[in-house]
Amino acid sequence: MDLNKEKLDQLLGKFVGDLGATLNAGSIVIGEKLGLYKAMSTPNERVTASELAKRTGTNERYVREWLNANAAGGYVQYDADADAFYLTNEQAFIMTDDNSPLHAPGAFVLAAAALKAVPKMVERFTSGEGLGWHEHDSDLFCGTELFFRPGYNAHLVSEWIPALEGVEAKLKAGAKVADVGCGFGASTIILGKAFPNSEFVGFDYHEASIKAARDKTAAAGVNNIKFEVAAAKDFPGTEYDLIAFFDCLHDMGDPVGAAKHVKHAIKDDGTWMLVEPFANDKTADNHNPVGRVYYSASTLICTPASRSQEVGLGLGAQAGEARLRDVAEKGGFARFRRAAETPFNIVLEARP
Repeated sequence: MDLNKEKLDQLLGKFVGDLGATLNAGSIVIGEKLGLYKAMSTPNERVTASELAKRTGTNERYVREWLNANAAGGYVQYDADADAFYLTNEQAFIMTDDNSPLHAPGAFVLAAAALKAVPKMVERFTSGEGLGWHEHDSDLFCGTELFFRPGYNAHLVSEWIPALEGVEAKLKAGAKVADVGCGFGASTIILGKAFPNSEFVGFDYHEASIKAARDKTAAAGVNNIKFEVAAAKDFPGTEYDLIAFFDCLHDMGDPVGAAKHVKHAIKDDGTWMLVEPFANDKTADNHNPVGRVYYSASTLICTPASRSQEVGLGLGAQAGEARLRDVAEKGGFARFRRAAETPFNIVLEARP
């Protein structure tokens, strides 16, 4: 075998980086669950392992190892002279603030939970069977909310809603809105707070998520929202001004069937808002860092979820605008356009 040493060294360097990142994910999840990052939230404040352990009621020896793992990974800084650790402004921004548009720990909660499905997926790769959302570790559900909520906070009300034709005015005046596949209700609560004259109902087939959404809505003190257990192809109600699907259509077994039901439930001048993971239409154009995240998540979560349902189309998290347009058109929608985008999402508008 004729090996190029330079290319081999590059590949081994990538391997070491990926292995370290994979293992470091566990440390980040621990830090999120135990409040270790939040206990260091004052930027540039030096904290010893002993002090952090006292602040958080944790074991000093474990905390020291955790701090060094984070320092080696670049999420925490080390002051050798003081034998203490601290966060820079940037590190504090993404690691300690749940409302930051770039809050990072939630993504690792999601990833670590998804990896627990690997033994099941080894078997599914052979059998071809699906793996339902409800079959995953429960951390996946809260991790998904933690991962997507910062982006929704940053963009949903300020950019995405205004990008839709006439929708913002309807919501301000008072509209009837369905949030389908709502999960823990992050998007529903954001909209409910922003548009108090409108009425919102969140639907999800996963009963545990609906319970969590109700609890979070009560804690937020929002009174124009309700949640019901229902699937995308049979959620109740008609004459909706806006029906929104946030990062969920690609998970559905029969997205065309869901589109047809939306068409039946929406007003003649209503809007179907689709927020989906950012993807290009050409597969090769998605072979990049963002595409890597989404294809990997799709292998463990999205495609198996679709294959666990009737039809099992398996759009995957990198479906792209063209395939999503085809779904909408087959569902009976005559108008379709890209209304907005971020590095992580595309926002699509379908009209009857």
